[in-house]
Amino acid sequence: RCGRLACRLLASIEGSAMRLQRLGPVFGAEITDIDLNSVAPNEGLEEIKELISKHEVLVIRDQRLDPDQQLEFGRLFGRLAISPFSPRSATQPELIVLEVNADSKKPLTDIWHADETYKLEPPKFTILKALISPELGGDTIFCSMRGAYDFLSSRMQAYLTGLTALHGFGRFRDLLENDRETLREIEDTFPLANHPVITRHPETSASVLYVNRHFTERINELPDEESRSILEFLLQQTSRPEIQLRVTWKPGTVVMWDNRSVQHYAPADYWPQRRRMERVTVEGEAPIPASTDNQVAHHRVEVDDVVVELPEQEDMAARNYEFGRTEGDAH
Repeated sequence: RCGRLACRLLASIEGSAMRLQRLGPVFGAEITDIDLNSVAPNEGLEEIKELISKHEVLVIRDQRLDPDQQLEFGRLFGRLAISPFSPRSATQPELIVLEVNADSKKPLTDIWHADETYKLEPPKFTILKALISPELGGDTIFCSMRGAYDFLSSRMQAYLTGLTALHGFGRFRDLLENDRETLREIEDTFPLANHPVITRHPETSASVLYVNRHFTERINELPDEESRSILEFLLQQTSRPEIQLRVTWKPGTVVMWDNRSVQHYAPADYWPQRRRMERVTVEGEAPIPASTDNQVAHHRVEVDDVVVELPEQEDMAARNYEFGRTEGDAH
């Protein structure tokens, strides 16, 4: 047997023997026996949207997607974003080409971040594909920021709700230290963004801790010293193993994640081995602030299509959420 959601997706893609396997108790799932080229608006698209909202990170292996097909798959979810900093395809600017080898500099990806939060409207989804993987290393680590919010005390959740934070270019600014003219053009195109510290996910209504070490510079409503202390405390929440997921890449692996509620960290432990990835990001909307009525927004999840409210207990160390077991889960 499979969970009802997985069975619906299996049935919706003609000729597919797809299976869904959860990868952790908090978030992450792997879809097997599926060809992403077969996904269409009337065959699997809405179900994948539902899966990404529930599980935040989807791993799909053994895919044969050329650049045009990856772009076409990405456009099913919305308009594709163009990054002003990341290396792009010369003919397809929406396609980011991440090539690292012995002749390149050590990559600057070893920092926790959500993609492009310096934008007023950051991307909602990222779709990353592996073409060449190193023999050792090169994993990507993900962190659920829904889970990070849940680990905060109710008092801290209430304190943070309604605050905003300034997001800048982070390390990307250093890439253009010798090209001030281009940097000024980018600054004019992308004015610094202020986002809620606690956001509300537009699909699930879950509360999300929305600050990251790469781009978040300060909490606007607090004095500098208090801002530094509180922000550092919040940034350290990504270090919790309970809300992390580590993905090992192989050629043909595709990972899609919800950039609105997930951060990632790509260790540079493989350099100078070669690693080549291709990425597309789907444009999103301005982050939605969580409720300002000081009421903690508890997650609503479905287990076999039955809505379950998580208990409100002040002494809970965390309010993590789980979904119904699928075939293959440990018993």
